[in-house]
Amino acid sequence: MNNDTLTNTHTYLTFRLGKEFFAANVSNVLNILEMLPITQIPKAPEYMKGVVNLRGAVLPVIDTRIKFGMPATELGANTAILVLNVHIEGKEVKLGAIVDSVDEVMELEESQIQQPPGIGGKYKSEFILGMAQKESGFIMLLDMDKVFSTDEILEVTQANSGNESTGN
Repeated sequence: MNNDTLTNTHTYLTFRLGKEFFAANVSNVLNILEMLPITQIPKAPEYMKGVVNLRGAVLPVIDTRIKFGMPATELGANTAILVLNVHIEGKEVKLGAIVDSVDEVMELEESQIQQPPGIGGKYKSEFILGMAQKESGFIMLLDMDKVFSTDEILEVTQANSGNESTGN
């Protein structure tokens, strides 16, 4: 029943880091929060800003700009935390990603998505699914499951486990 002639449309949430636009598939985005007080975790990696209380659950928060090799986020009126659900080695992990601002929800057809450039680039291309044209330039479409490596997710969840009692 697979019919490749049907147009596949994907829905993305676009956000800004510095002057660059990025997008995450809406299936990875659980919520968008205004900035909350972040509790720092000792000895955490630089990009790991700490944890926030999300409806009684501990949510690790990442500074996405640092993760992408950019200067740290400067908090502003539009700074937000994207609550993401990522899948790493069959496990679902929820984490918060600080972004400069949330832009819009957009639908893209497969034909509108271009392959990412394969020459160096300032972002690791293994987590860039493709590029889409926007009036002001390009939007980088991210594979949120690949943005964070298994080791990084383990660091985040281990740092987080010290702050959480699960009663196992």
